Amino acid sequence: MGISGGISRGVSPGILREPLCECSLPAALEAMGERWSFLILRAAFNGLHHFEEFQAELGIARNILANRLARLVEHGILARRPLPEDRRKIAYGLTEKGFALLPTMIALRQWGERWETRIPAFPILVDARDRQPIEQVAVRAHDGRVLGRGDLIWALPGEIGATD
Repeated sequence: MGISGGISRGVSPGILREPLCECSLPAALEAMGERWSFLILRAAFNGLHHFEEFQAELGIARNILANRLARLVEHGILARRPLPEDRRKIAYGLTEKGFALLPTMIALRQWGERWETRIPAFPILVDARDRQPIEQVAVRAHDGRVLGRGDLIWALPGEIGATD
């Protein structure tokens, strides 16, 4: 681990960070945009589909909502489709790519509960099968172990599986 408590790089102890120019995080943030995009996504996960529903639920200005919906569609996170009964009316739905953001959304919610609001969110997200609360999102090893800060290093492709 580096002095800052971050993730260290496996081979060269002097190089303690991921090459930032190769990081996929900026691309992900570009796709999502900012706060409103996350709130629109949360609303979509909660079953909202129509412009008017998003606008009423979120209290977002119409021009900002239109912009954020277009961005999420452009990035393949939401799909836009006309309704068969009224082709002028549009429904937005999560794509497979959009649904893949669910763990990220849950992790952000859990982080906010722990570090920002310090109170459990309401309602509670539960497993549909047994109605028990879901676990905390965690970083896990290939064998399922929960990993902490001291358990992580950066490795180059040729170093995968190599042990010291």
